Amino acid sequence: MKAFVHAGEPGLKGTAVKDIPKPEPGAGEVRLKVVTAGLNHRDLFVLHRHTEDNPLVIGSDCAGIVDKLGEDVEGLEEGEAVVVNPGLHWEEESPAPPEGFEILGFPGDGTFAEYAVVPASSLEPKPPHLSWEEAGVFSLAALTAYRALFTRGGLQSSHTVLLPGVGGGAVTLMLLFAKKTGARVIVTSRSEAKRRMALEAGADAAIDSSGNWEEQLEGEKVDLVVETVGAATFQKSLDQLKKGGTMVMFGASAGDEVKLNLREFFYGQYNLLGSTMGSHEEYRDMLAFISKHNIHPLMDKTFSLKDANEAFQRMEESGQFGKIAFRISGEVEE
Repeated sequence: MKAFVHAGEPGLKGTAVKDIPKPEPGAGEVRLKVVTAGLNHRDLFVLHRHTEDNPLVIGSDCAGIVDKLGEDVEGLEEGEAVVVNPGLHWEEESPAPPEGFEILGFPGDGTFAEYAVVPASSLEPKPPHLSWEEAGVFSLAALTAYRALFTRGGLQSSHTVLLPGVGGGAVTLMLLFAKKTGARVIVTSRSEAKRRMALEAGADAAIDSSGNWEEQLEGEKVDLVVETVGAATFQKSLDQLKKGGTMVMFGASAGDEVKLNLREFFYGQYNLLGSTMGSHEEYRDMLAFISKHNIHPLMDKTFSLKDANEAFQRMEESGQFGKIAFRISGEVEE
């Protein structure tokens, strides 16, 4: 089968589309014929975290057709259309991931291939309202967004939520999720085009990340911030919180370390919460939520596997608004 793999040199220099053996499912596993797959920022990081010479299939997100069942697999049939929860071995909602939690695509092989082997417990039926491209790209970002907003952030319809750095999959999905709850949503971006697209997608306000946030918001404060950018926006985000407000963090693409004025923080009675991915229980809840509200992920561009380098470069340059997809099998009807 053809697969987009990484080996040897860090970054895109170590990647190639190669012919590798088709994987066989073990006990409790399923082999999928991958129809579509989705690119995430995590895939960029994996190109530097994977340092071994053995080829690693990149990718965490996909949708596909059940191709072969391993031993002891029940409740699934060959030919069934499914989506994959990329968070492995975290079944029930809990305060933090259990020991053994992994994400598909590193350290094990991922989804940017014609076939992928995944645990049967990670599969759910493909939501019928989603196209194949939409189904292949949403899982990692949507699960992350759902837990951050609802499980950790406790979002209510009466809340105002601030989402810095709109454009990527998780932030655009949080925008859609929060609007369906009735919340007021403010986004930020350095890009005027992305601010405009966010407003068209339903944001109530969109401000310039590089400007003075307090001036642009005319002193408005928010109940909840979900911070995915990191050090570059942390203090600005904190300054926009109401007293007693909550900041949830699950990203640090613009720096891991921040300075924090402890006295201001405890006088403000702020809540600072970490989040990452989510359990399979939350994955099912998220699927029910997007189906109930007919939510479609915002789509950027679709690439073929042979053009994967171009897709990675687009994400690395933050050129996307919404999700980047790979169409891997062209033989499946919508």
